[in-house]
Amino acid sequence: MQITQSAVVRGIGGFFAMSLDTMRFTFSRPVQVREFFDQSWFIARVSTIPTMLVALPFTVLVTFILNILLREIGATDLSGAGAALGAITQIGPMVTVLIVAGAGATAICADLGARTIREEIDAMSVLGIDPVRRLVVPRVWASMFVALLLNGLVCVIGILGGFVFSVFLQGANPGAFISQITLLTGLGDLVISEIKAGMFGLLAGLVACYRGLSVHGGPKSVGEAVNETVVYAFMGLFVINVIVTAVGIKATAG
Repeated sequence: MQITQSAVVRGIGGFFAMSLDTMRFTFSRPVQVREFFDQSWFIARVSTIPTMLVALPFTVLVTFILNILLREIGATDLSGAGAALGAITQIGPMVTVLIVAGAGATAICADLGARTIREEIDAMSVLGIDPVRRLVVPRVWASMFVALLLNGLVCVIGILGGFVFSVFLQGANPGAFISQITLLTGLGDLVISEIKAGMFGLLAGLVACYRGLSVHGGPKSVGEAVNETVVYAFMGLFVINVIVTAVGIKATAG
């Protein structure tokens, strides 16, 4: 039991140490601009299609339930406000959580884990190249950047999907739908949604990089690290979602 506790403490300490080094190296030269864009494209490539496929069912489900409720109370014209509220405040960030942790972070962890078991990371250290500066920093910020883009994509898909589903399948008035989009949501809600998505991407990137660099053993340990990345990222991301949502509601209400 004591060994397990010490391993947990070492793991948490190592994670925070790597996170602090990442923040420190972010503002130091040389800046890994090419690696940042390469990793952004890599993460976007494995995340964009899953994002679209996951966003559509979420949109249909939320829009369907909201429209049934609005029809019961005689407020069908508010379907646009409901679709925008659901897409921007919940669907966008939640889908971003699922995809960033389930696709982007696992790809990062698998890449770094494979490099670790092939002793590439040790070779870089021997050559005097800091793995955090060279590998972690561009991947973490690329994960955050792509998460921001994915959140915007999901918000657009949510509103457009809500329009198509409400107007063509549930008989909502198209003019009323469009005119009510900004009734319950505004720029502040979109900013809060983007802040949540950015924090999701940042945390998922840090978790993926740490687990990838801390792999010990053979290929089996890489698979275990990938699975743990998903679990740890989900745990942290849902906590962030609750906290930022509560703070955002308090801020916008004030």
